[in-house]
Amino acid sequence: MKKLMFGAVALAAFVQPLAAQEAASTTTYIHAGRLLADPASGRVETNKTIVVEAGKIAAIRDGFVGDGKIVDLRDQFVMPGFIDSHVHLTFESSPTSRLDAVTKSTVDQAFDGVVFAGRTVRAGFTTVVDLGSDPQAINALRDATATGKVVGPRIIAAGGVAAHGGHGDIHGYRQEILDLFRAPTLCSGADDCARAVRLAVQQGADVIKTASTGGVMSNTAAGLGQQMTDAELVSIVDTAHRLGRKVAAHAHGTDGVNAALRAGVDSVEHGTYLDEESIRLFKAKGSYLVPTLLAGDTVARQAETADWMPAPVRAKARTVGPLMIDATRRAHRAGVRIAFGTDSAVSVHGENAREFALMVKAGLTPLDAIRAATVWGAAHTGLEKEVGTLSAGKTADIVAVKGDPLTDVSVLEAMGFVMARGVVVRANAD
Repeated sequence: MKKLMFGAVALAAFVQPLAAQEAASTTTYIHAGRLLADPASGRVETNKTIVVEAGKIAAIRDGFVGDGKIVDLRDQFVMPGFIDSHVHLTFESSPTSRLDAVTKSTVDQAFDGVVFAGRTVRAGFTTVVDLGSDPQAINALRDATATGKVVGPRIIAAGGVAAHGGHGDIHGYRQEILDLFRAPTLCSGADDCARAVRLAVQQGADVIKTASTGGVMSNTAAGLGQQMTDAELVSIVDTAHRLGRKVAAHAHGTDGVNAALRAGVDSVEHGTYLDEESIRLFKAKGSYLVPTLLAGDTVARQAETADWMPAPVRAKARTVGPLMIDATRRAHRAGVRIAFGTDSAVSVHGENAREFALMVKAGLTPLDAIRAATVWGAAHTGLEKEVGTLSAGKTADIVAVKGDPLTDVSVLEAMGFVMARGVVVRANAD
């Protein structure tokens, strides 16, 4: 199966090695009318040339210079490529999602991932953290995008570790189906959870995703409170950190948010019911909040119109969306570190930039929302030396839009230009 997986993903985009070779052999001069090279500073420069060689930024020069391949962005606002710290690239929520989960093969999921990865990178998201896909499918897709076989973002792929019967397990089918599709990285008890982390790392996980609480999209009326014990969470974090892996914890309920933070997770995903103690723990531990406001907004809307949404899911979805906005507002006001994340798959892949406007609604300035998807996201993922800003030596992940995103962040939803690792994947789009 493993050989088949890699072959399938490579075949899906056979022409891409040619694009990668072009990036390696061509010097490109990007003429930027306005340039936000370092969102941390907030300084916008005008009339600059970004020199790109072998997939890297070679220099940034004053004025419009260069006599080779020129990309004319003189009428656009140029920034570092964006980082989405929470996606699921190999599937997408739909009326057939529950059937797809038990009928689509790993190869089918990988092919879906090829499509969704392309949409994501063309939307300006040149790095993503995939926090829950079939391990074989997402690891093959990660490697295929890294080698240029497939058009897509840089992928940090998670291995999922969750409680038996909790969010992350499979629900709502006959027992025979549950037994057949149950992941080997589900666990019960601290020792078993350490085993699950080790297995996830052995399978190729770059980061560990755990589920401290119940989830909105789980087809079970188990609520959104804590589902993993404190001891299990500590075991997961300690084992992952010993193996050089960060831990992202899905958490909605207050008890599960705080238990995950006390255990030392590197990020909390969602954080819907965070309280003052949560904020204290976030700041004391240096953990990031990844709000996923677009997911909350999407499921709240679907709960009113989508007949296919199971009743237990619908009840949770109606509640969560507005609460996530308020939680993010309180966390940001208190100085909690925030990284941009959408939970795309709940929402449509390629519409990731809709999260920016929701972050502004939650009290972030447009510049801070951009920081969450660039410099803050780079720090969260540990990729500060590669991405997040534009400077000599960094990867040529570059995006541009018409208009001024510092005054109207919604212009980021209409991406005009995208370069990912030195390869132009979108140009001259209105």
